[in-house]
Amino acid sequence: MIPLTPHLTTRTARAGAVTALLTITVATAACSSGARAPSAVSPGHGTEWAGISAENSAQPTTMPSPATSPVSAPAAQGNLGGTTVPGAPNCPMFPANNVWNTNISKLPVNSDSAAWLQSMDSSSTYLHPDFGPNPGGYPYGIPFIVVSSAHPSVRVSFQYASESDPGPYPFGPDTPIEGGPSAGGDRHAIMVNSSTCTLYELYDAQYSAGGSTAGSGAIWQLTSNALRPAGWTSADAAGLPILPGLLDYAQIQAAVASGRPITHAIRFTAAQTAAAYVWPARHEAGSGSVSTLPPMGARFRLKASFNVATFCSSSQPYCADAQAVLTEMQNYGLILADNGSNWYFQGSAYPQWPDALVSLLKQIPASDFEAVDESCLMVSSNSGEATAKPGCPTG
Repeated sequence: MIPLTPHLTTRTARAGAVTALLTITVATAACSSGARAPSAVSPGHGTEWAGISAENSAQPTTMPSPATSPVSAPAAQGNLGGTTVPGAPNCPMFPANNVWNTNISKLPVNSDSAAWLQSMDSSSTYLHPDFGPNPGGYPYGIPFIVVSSAHPSVRVSFQYASESDPGPYPFGPDTPIEGGPSAGGDRHAIMVNSSTCTLYELYDAQYSAGGSTAGSGAIWQLTSNALRPAGWTSADAAGLPILPGLLDYAQIQAAVASGRPITHAIRFTAAQTAAAYVWPARHEAGSGSVSTLPPMGARFRLKASFNVATFCSSSQPYCADAQAVLTEMQNYGLILADNGSNWYFQGSAYPQWPDALVSLLKQIPASDFEAVDESCLMVSSNSGEATAKPGCPTG
């Protein structure tokens, strides 16, 4: 395990395959540290770009050209009955009834909420935006690109092929890489084919005209609620898609301008996670019990008692933007998707974030969150469809 630093998130190494379902939504796995046989394990992700640091500022970069920059125009929110892909307004970010797009503001508090918050040092921690400007360098955050079916597709060789979708992937020299072309870390690459509404995600992506490689790869049909096979990883440790959990600055701008709220959950990380996952996650990457540590897929929300209106002054620049994010966190919350620094939440790299807004988002107390029990929303363990029931209300 790589030691945590103030500036980089770290994913714990893990070993073993999923061995048994504890309940219809929880699975355990044998877990150990050290070297692993690739045939028996899933990828243990490395460091991810996070925050603003001197180390990262020195990162050599090549910024994408305008012709190939990640497309992040404000999405036409609501024209498909839910969240749409920024830059591809005819593609849903999964169906409107998907769990990512479900208002969880009225769900019951999870019985393990207090223990999970304690394990994440919530009483002394503020949320940390895992995105933002990087003067002289590649912006922090996870970029993505929207392409059409005309974009060339390639076969990718995977380190963890047994839990990767074979593709091909619309991956090329124009595909933006997390952290920049020369970055280390997780090197996520995310592509959306707007012609077919297909999402492609790679971890440790390395493009080469002679043969591209990645640690793992996952493909989703954005019009479907289908989940990955039980026990499979993806480009993150929870086996979940990354893109629907990215906070996007263009979405915030659209929400403030239109008065329509942002309607999806946000992806975040924790330093220690249980050897278990809960729906809709499909993979675990930790050790210990769910009675003391949060499992992958755990859902958290900003408490209703948190006064969004008084978080900042209306005369303060970007106050309305920050309040839009807080409202999103109260209604749609956060989904635990990977190991990393406690309470780091992820956003897209483009369009670039104003530093003043990032600073405001660093003032959200983790102690004002609570875990919810969303298991009652599940229709099928293999589907992301979420449906309210008696005693299981959605907002």
